[in-house]
Amino acid sequence: MLKQSLEPFSLPLGSAAWEKLERFHAFLLEQNQRMDLTQVPETDMPVRHYADSLMPLNLGFFPDGCQVIDVGSGAGFPGLPLAIAREDMQVVLLESMRKRCDFLNEAVALLNLSNVQVVAGRAEDVAHVALREQFDLALARAVAQLPVLAEYLLPFVKTGGCALCWKGPAVSGEIPAAQKACDILGGAMGPLVDLKIPGRSHYIQVMNKVGMTPNKYPRKAGVPGKKPLGD
Repeated sequence: MLKQSLEPFSLPLGSAAWEKLERFHAFLLEQNQRMDLTQVPETDMPVRHYADSLMPLNLGFFPDGCQVIDVGSGAGFPGLPLAIAREDMQVVLLESMRKRCDFLNEAVALLNLSNVQVVAGRAEDVAHVALREQFDLALARAVAQLPVLAEYLLPFVKTGGCALCWKGPAVSGEIPAAQKACDILGGAMGPLVDLKIPGRSHYIQVMNKVGMTPNKYPRKAGVPGKKPLGD
């Protein structure tokens, strides 16, 4: 049923990936009955979770063998479907809530995803240790406003890589402050890309990593959200 719902989007998935995606979806529905993983109605999940996560594969953002971190992964979107679709990518799912990490680890084991690692922690803490500036791409979906995302994501990205921020129709109002934040963090605003999902105004805002992020960023846990850079 999931594959049938997603056929109009022409997603580049092979038969093995579709099978794993269906298994993950069934596991998500089962576990969502006993824990708060997603409040999206089941009928809306194919578009709002899976198409939304996977459409960037058609846009050339993910080079072969790239290293990816999904910050604030939650129920695994967008990182887990992307890892299923592209086994050549190495994907870290970063999540601060322990019960959601447990769910993600169970899903990774169930699907035998050797290219996925689940890390428990907050971006403000983890970005100051071994994972700093180790990734080609850092992703965030439905996490925070752009200036805050810049401080969460760019410290993880290598120079020459980029951050991808999934955003709704209010994104245009966040761009001026995000440009200022990027200037501070070694980044530069890239294009705003329409995902072209029928009935939805959803975009990817690209932030390019053009230089090293100063060591004092990100600031302590909670500070980026309370005092966004660029305001």
